[in-house]
Amino acid sequence: MMTSTKDRITNLLKGHKLRTTACRREILHLFIEGQHALTHADLEKAVSTDFDRVTVYRTLKSFEEHGLVHKVLDDSGSTKYALCTHDCNVGDHQHNHVHFKCTNCQQTVCLDGVQVPEVTLPSGYAQEVSDLLIQGVCPDCR
Repeated sequence: MMTSTKDRITNLLKGHKLRTTACRREILHLFIEGQHALTHADLEKAVSTDFDRVTVYRTLKSFEEHGLVHKVLDDSGSTKYALCTHDCNVGDHQHNHVHFKCTNCQQTVCLDGVQVPEVTLPSGYAQEVSDLLIQGVCPDCR
């Protein structure tokens, strides 16, 4: 039996030890329904007028700190966020996957099944994060 979006949101917030608030529910709903990375500005435009810019920012920051969303690299110059699909926890995101940006619709998505290839760095370099962005045309735009 599939859980409803409302139940999924409640379970995600509880599972990441976050209080349930109207803003958190609404923003999490946008991530679940949209299934692509969103900027702060995207969220600010989409949420109800009850929540100001600072509230949206604090919600995103809290989601990131608790392992609910992760930052997504793309060439837009704006920070985008995507829902974590792995068991991330406070300050420890497990995201060794590729991101794909459609050159037509401009949406960026996580390709969880595609791993970032291992890179051997020269001596003296210490890898901390690997990000790989592939650009092309998504299935919806083809």
